[in-house]
Amino acid sequence: MDISKTVRILSGVGDKRAEQYAKLGIHSLGDLIGYAPRDYIDFTSPTPVKDIAPDSSAVVKLVIVHKADPQKIRQGLVLYKVTAEDETGQMTLIFYNNRFIYALLEEGQSYRFYGKVTYNFRRFEMNSPVFVSDSERQLILPKYPLTEGLSQNQITDNVKQALGLIGDIPDFLPDEIRRRYELSTLDWAVKNIQFPQSMDAVATAKRRLGFDELFIMQCAMKKIRGKSRVSGSHAMEQFPLTEFTSALPFELTGGQHTAIEEIFRDMASAVPMNRLVQGDVGSGKTAVAAAACWLVYKNGSQTAFMAPTEILAQQHRATLDSFLSPLGVKVGIITGSMTEKQKREERALIADGEVDVVVGTHALISEQTGFADLGLIITDEQHRFGVEQRKMLAQKGGHPHKLVMSATPIPRTLALILYGDLDISIINEYPKGRQKTGTHAVTRKLRPRALGFVKKELDAGRQAYIVCPMIKENPEMEVQSAEEYIKMLEGSIIGGYKTALLHGKMSGAQKDEVMSAFKSGDIKVLVSTTVIEVGVDVPNATVIMIESAERFGLSQLHQLRGRVGRGQYPSTCILLTDNPTPEVRERLRKFSSTNDGFVIAEEDMKMRGAGDFFGTRQSGFPPLRFADLGNDTKLITEAAQASADVFAASPDLSGYPSLNMRVDALINKNGEEGMN
Repeated sequence: MDISKTVRILSGVGDKRAEQYAKLGIHSLGDLIGYAPRDYIDFTSPTPVKDIAPDSSAVVKLVIVHKADPQKIRQGLVLYKVTAEDETGQMTLIFYNNRFIYALLEEGQSYRFYGKVTYNFRRFEMNSPVFVSDSERQLILPKYPLTEGLSQNQITDNVKQALGLIGDIPDFLPDEIRRRYELSTLDWAVKNIQFPQSMDAVATAKRRLGFDELFIMQCAMKKIRGKSRVSGSHAMEQFPLTEFTSALPFELTGGQHTAIEEIFRDMASAVPMNRLVQGDVGSGKTAVAAAACWLVYKNGSQTAFMAPTEILAQQHRATLDSFLSPLGVKVGIITGSMTEKQKREERALIADGEVDVVVGTHALISEQTGFADLGLIITDEQHRFGVEQRKMLAQKGGHPHKLVMSATPIPRTLALILYGDLDISIINEYPKGRQKTGTHAVTRKLRPRALGFVKKELDAGRQAYIVCPMIKENPEMEVQSAEEYIKMLEGSIIGGYKTALLHGKMSGAQKDEVMSAFKSGDIKVLVSTTVIEVGVDVPNATVIMIESAERFGLSQLHQLRGRVGRGQYPSTCILLTDNPTPEVRERLRKFSSTNDGFVIAEEDMKMRGAGDFFGTRQSGFPPLRFADLGNDTKLITEAAQASADVFAASPDLSGYPSLNMRVDALINKNGEEGMN
């Protein structure tokens, strides 16, 4: 049967259950049989009753010895108790309002039960256990992620039914690929991920299905990339880079030179550039972007530069203007906080080609913003924008070149998947004078000492950041809020210094006002949430103190640490925690031992997984159900090589029709802009 058939054809699936399945993203039989169990109940190795630790979950093999009469505890609650035993001891099994289960269990028969075991009045008890008959052949059962109204048994029964209707599942993976990488057939993998005969079978099935996810995703990216390579774009005439560098107040590093050369080479072609410039915090990516803007200006076209926040947009505008205005390049800005009149005036200039580089936030992509000749799109921290937002900006030009900048170091494995075969430039050195930041992790008991260090820096004329994980106090979470912190500082040893609060819920105008005062030195201490995480540049700030540091990912801590060490003065990052568990201590120790963002990123992804690490839902990154980007490095590499091989054999995948259908389905589901 066709796997695209709706789940409504299954017995027991009416309108209501179909709606419940839809909440889980399940619409077709194919969706259902591909729904990944989150875990399994393994009944194959029961524990003797005498060896069970109280308050733990266990599988036990028991014979029913007595079924007590039902007890009506109160209106609407009936208790069913069953006594069962093995050779080492007895256990009471308790079921609530479940006459059907009570009737099903037969005295003298053997069953395997799974559940949490408690020890009450010298007797082991298990409440509402899951069980199978000891004669059952299927002794490993799936545990699915649920939604309200759907039970494990309902999903299990429907999956069994769907597999029976579908029969043998045809394989789309070329035989030579499957043999080369020693992968199971798709039919075997799907059936053993759902109803395995052993946990080894689960691992083998998961490897095949994880390979499929990575392989199809990379094939989709290559196919999209192939389309863009045949589309006409602005082929940029080349000009001597010395014309640009002569206006800079500093000398470019070797890494910056290399990145600019790669960008210029790409833009010389009629094939649209699609390049990522990746560099650690403070490596000088904005100067590289400015060079690209300059080349586009020299060719009579415009650049759109999209930033994730107004603070960052204002900062980029100021930096780009300082680099480019001496060369005659007009840099403009359009943000949500501007008045309607200001926006109208700026849009008119942009539409007439009077503005060469337009920096903006989401206001840049509104329908009212049009370009005379858009030749280049630069996106800063692309993962912070939604798929549709990036798509709308790209549609404002014919086939503009695209440049993505990221100060979030991306592990090589994740970059392979997230960006496909996007051309990547890495800036792996710092400009001269860039300070390394010393990092110290301490418990909150040392906060007075840490504040003493902050005061010492303030006394020397420097400035400080203090980062809190929350804006307001939350009774359910024992963490310091930014609003509480401001009040606490008033009575502290640094109370004499002007302090201000900055957070994401403030209006753009309020944030700009605070940041301007901090940059000018009027405000000495900025208490903030993670709104300062990316790009904020105040060279006079030399210390950042991060409260509840254990609540942040390592890559996020690295971004925050990058707010200091941007000037001529030695800088310090202080991590405070009141949860010094061995795990927290080890995480913060690893973070404190290196300033290399790529090393930190690898460690962070292993700990948190790719989705949490990079906000991949926002990026349009298709969800992975079986592949583990943190630990499946070998599988990722194999999938990348396999995708390269099939495209070498058939550049449009016409030689692999079944695979081509799968690839097109993924592209149609996520959209081309969502795939890169």
